[in-house]
Amino acid sequence: MLKKCQSEVRDSGRQRQNPRLKARGSRLFFDSRSHATASVTTLVYDFPAGYTVPEHFHEYDQLVYATQGVMTVRTSEGAWVVPTLRAVWIPAHVPHSINMSGSVSMRTLYFKPRLARGLPRSCSVVNVSPLLKELVIHACRYPSLDCRIKRQEHLIAVILDQLESIQAIPLQLTSPTDPRGRRVADLLLSDPADQRPLSEICKLAGASKRTIERLFQQETHMSFGRWRQQLRLMQAMRLLAEGHKITHAALAAGYSTPSAFISMFRRVLGTTPGRYFTGS
Repeated sequence: MLKKCQSEVRDSGRQRQNPRLKARGSRLFFDSRSHATASVTTLVYDFPAGYTVPEHFHEYDQLVYATQGVMTVRTSEGAWVVPTLRAVWIPAHVPHSINMSGSVSMRTLYFKPRLARGLPRSCSVVNVSPLLKELVIHACRYPSLDCRIKRQEHLIAVILDQLESIQAIPLQLTSPTDPRGRRVADLLLSDPADQRPLSEICKLAGASKRTIERLFQQETHMSFGRWRQQLRLMQAMRLLAEGHKITHAALAAGYSTPSAFISMFRRVLGTTPGRYFTGS
């Protein structure tokens, strides 16, 4: 594992230094870390409820962790809900935005290119073990970490070892790319509680029910019914993070009863919403 740091140090002189923030078009930004020679740069920031970090990208791989609140990370491929005590892995050069549900205390680690070779090249939400949590919090006490400093080299190595062994959890909502499937997805994303049957929604999208079911299975790797369940779960989690009661969150997200929501929540996250959001 320490060889990764040694390799990264040799590569560091070839990295471009960029301004802190450069405009890319009218909406997309390139966000460069200020510690250009550091192996890992950290960021600690508290965001108010409803705040959105606009679409941007980094030349560093990024681990975004929330010690409080729920984040929704969006890319062109879909959306990932990141509840408390979970993190999202965002590879370098992936344009993304982040929306805050409830007040969010964010802890972020930026890994220099080629340092985290063993981690995936696509976004994923991951469990954060008690050990990884403490490692991230400890790392964030420094503005940056450098592999050339022995103590920090060991800290980086342990963090990378933990990241390579963690398990992804199913809190992703991939969007269809076909325009017909995308129209259906957009209709439901605008109102997750929409109770209309798929056949009725398909008429508005200009496609048959069979076509839409096939597109969702092919492009999201979920049945349409499973995709709709995932959408409602993610919406309910956002509402809970904003301080709404379980009954309101469940019904507003489209569940027929609060117990149906609690059952789905327990199936995905292994505990009840009440226990999860109180940390008990």
